[in-house]
Amino acid sequence: MLLLQRVRTRCALLSSAFIRHGPRFMTTGDTASSAADIQLPAWKERENELLEVKRARLLYESRKRGMLENCILLSLFAKKYLTTMTAAQMSQYDRLINKPSNDWDIYYWATGVAEPPEEFNNEIMHKLQEFAKNRDKEQRLRQPDLEYLFKEAQ
Repeated sequence: MLLLQRVRTRCALLSSAFIRHGPRFMTTGDTASSAADIQLPAWKERENELLEVKRARLLYESRKRGMLENCILLSLFAKKYLTTMTAAQMSQYDRLINKPSNDWDIYYWATGVAEPPEEFNNEIMHKLQEFAKNRDKEQRLRQPDLEYLFKEAQ
C-alpha cells in the first residue's frame, strides 16, 4: 500500500512538472507568444517587374506551395495557362497565390468547397475553379516536369 501511494505521488509530481515545463502548447501560463500570433508581412504587388520575370516567378511559386494538393493543382494550372496570360491576368494570379496566408483557403476556393472573397472572385479564379473540376479526367498525381519550358524556347 505504501508503495502504491509513493507511485501515485511521483506520477502527480511528474505530471505537474511536465505541464509546467513541457512544450508551449501544454503550458498553463503565458510564457511566450504562440505561432498563431506571428504576423506575416502584408503582401505588396511588385511594380515594374518584367513580364517574363514575373511569369518565371509565378511558375516557381505555383510549384513551391505549403501543401502538396496546391503544388499539384497550381503547377498544372500554371503549365496550361501561364504562358498565355495577359499582364492583368498575371497580376490577378499573383494576388491569388500570394496574398492569402493560408494555402487551404486557396484550395477550398478552387475546389468549390468555399466561396472566394470578392477580392479573389475574378477571371483567374473562375479559370482555376474550372480547371480544378478536371472535366477531361486527367491523371493529376504529380507536378509536371519542366522540360516543356525548354521545348517552347527552341
